[in-house]
Amino acid sequence: MSPSGIPQPLSLVFLLGMGMASERINCPSRCSCQYLEVNCTGQQLQEFPAAIPLDTRQLILVANNVSYLPAVELSFLADLVYLDCRKNLLGDDLDFTFIGVAKLVYLDLSFNNLTQVTFSTFSHLLSLVVLKISDNPNLVAIEKDAFANNTWLRHLDVSRTGLKFLDTSTVRDLPNLRFLGLSDNLWHCNCSFLDFITWMTESNVLFPDADNITCYTPEGLRALKMPAVETQLHFNCLTRLYKQDYIFLCLIGFCIFFAGTMAAWLAGVCAVVYAVHTSKGEEEEDEDDTYCFLPHYAGDSNRCHLSPCGQTPCTSTCL
Repeated sequence: MSPSGIPQPLSLVFLLGMGMASERINCPSRCSCQYLEVNCTGQQLQEFPAAIPLDTRQLILVANNVSYLPAVELSFLADLVYLDCRKNLLGDDLDFTFIGVAKLVYLDLSFNNLTQVTFSTFSHLLSLVVLKISDNPNLVAIEKDAFANNTWLRHLDVSRTGLKFLDTSTVRDLPNLRFLGLSDNLWHCNCSFLDFITWMTESNVLFPDADNITCYTPEGLRALKMPAVETQLHFNCLTRLYKQDYIFLCLIGFCIFFAGTMAAWLAGVCAVVYAVHTSKGEEEEDEDDTYCFLPHYAGDSNRCHLSPCGQTPCTSTCL
């Protein structure tokens, strides 16, 4: 028995009971709470749960009907490192949602209604390592710099979405990326996508379910695996000219021909003008140097000598 008169085992039970009661008091309704973890899986929640303990590290909201994540409430969970929001109704308005949870390492937003990912969506998650946004069938656009600040990202999954194109720099500039899910998307394997396919073959990134990473369009490349289609795209894009290419070459040829014709015409005009001007100058010089016959007597003989006009008084007609 302790000095206070309460048996030691009884005091331990009392303290444990107080701790559990306190934990139940701080736990959101219809959720279960353990040490630093709040689990609200499958509770048909319509909104983000209230009264989440501020020291929560893991928050699990799987299989609910949550359509909005309030940035203010999330910012109170400054120590949150794990957030699982699979199978909810989250839409495209997620910009600046995660501004207050900079320590977040794991984020799962798969099986939702995301439509796009912009730079502002995840730019504040500087410690993010795992990001899953797969199974969002309405996700059709990921901005080029969407993950520019997520340099610690190692695991990225965009499988089974509505994506048709992904800029190479979006994933190439992630220095720690090791796992990239791309399967079952509607990839459009045109010449603009050639750089991405080339990067896939040259990188050290692991592509799970590689057999289902195939082209959807154009029709001639449908169902072909993306790494294997690189040779076909090289042939189509680098050796074959399309209608617009021929039109462009014809326009360039016409411009060159027109420019050459104009240059030749201008050169001819300049030559003619120069020749006319030169001939007029020569005629004026000939007129200045015309000679005339002057009567000039030398001794007893009477002979006519030539003398330049203008030097001696001339009475005869200049020739």
